[in-house]
Amino acid sequence: MHPGLIRLLPIALLLLLGGCMSRGIPQAAGSGEQPAARAVLQKSAEAHGLAAFRQIDDLSVGYAGEWYGLVSKVQPILIDSDFRQGSQERIIFKGGPMIAQRHLGPKGSKQVIRRSGEVQVFYNDVPADDRDVLAAAALVADGYRMFLTGPFYFLDGNLSLEMGEDETVEGRPCTTLVAVRRPGHGLSAEDRYLLFIDTENHLLRRVRFTMEGLESTQGAIAEVDFFDHKEIAGVTWPTRFYERLRKPIPSLPVHDWRLIGLDVNRGLSEADIAGPSFSPKAAEAARPIK
Repeated sequence: MHPGLIRLLPIALLLLLGGCMSRGIPQAAGSGEQPAARAVLQKSAEAHGLAAFRQIDDLSVGYAGEWYGLVSKVQPILIDSDFRQGSQERIIFKGGPMIAQRHLGPKGSKQVIRRSGEVQVFYNDVPADDRDVLAAAALVADGYRMFLTGPFYFLDGNLSLEMGEDETVEGRPCTTLVAVRRPGHGLSAEDRYLLFIDTENHLLRRVRFTMEGLESTQGAIAEVDFFDHKEIAGVTWPTRFYERLRKPIPSLPVHDWRLIGLDVNRGLSEADIAGPSFSPKAAEAARPIK
């Protein structure tokens, strides 16, 4: 058994003695994209405002949320709750993507800069070089881009994309898609995903995913649900997110957070978001969502 799962096992046994493991992610049957699966994904992207999304060069967002206590003890490096209580994040799509996150918490600031194949972390403006800290930061940065941009994230880069079984999310019937990406998110060589797409309005309701990019989460599966969608700048964004663990501890609450600010096309450059802090142009908080 992987050492990361061994560390989780005592808690799992205490919580789940006599229980059973929840459903995970089906294995892909082959490689390449099934035309039917691609059509479902394309329809979802269009329902979320694909045409408007393609006009976005840079995105500024603000988040606020709450962590659940047990998971902070199980995965302290990943959760990093002393620094990750709220964040301002900037994404540059043009020539990128490049992601920068400025997290704030009771012990100060954490700045993360994530480019393809590279991640930097600064705690209170001091660079960090711990391997697990960097891997966790890359996983979080890529994950948040995936959660926010939903079906757009999966339009390119899939090793395979297949139809899954129909399921329901919060009482809404959904078509599911099984995706495999190589590389995955964070520093992972490969990750698997299950996308739950509303059969009525085609919005993405849930994504379930592996987390192979961090040693202590290898073999684990989590999922994020999306709520309270709002149209901003022609794109339909989720504004509330709820994450739970599916494996090895089924239905363990992880994180409940909200999108509190969003604006597009400030004209940011990579120089504005590189290094231990944002430039004045990037530092202004994202426009509050009403």
